[in-house]
Amino acid sequence: MVEAYCVKCKQKREMKDAKEVTMKNGKHAVTGVCPVCGTKMFKIGGK
Repeated sequence: MVEAYCVKCKQKREMKDAKEVTMKNGKHAVTGVCPVCGTKMFKIGGK
């Protein structure tokens, strides 16, 4: 699982439904959902 910071909960949490994406500049990132509040989470350079 990928751990990222949730802005709404103000805590680091493990992402739910994490998917690896490529940004416009070619860098890798991971996007997912907070398992507690359902807010979108985003981590640049994560794997």
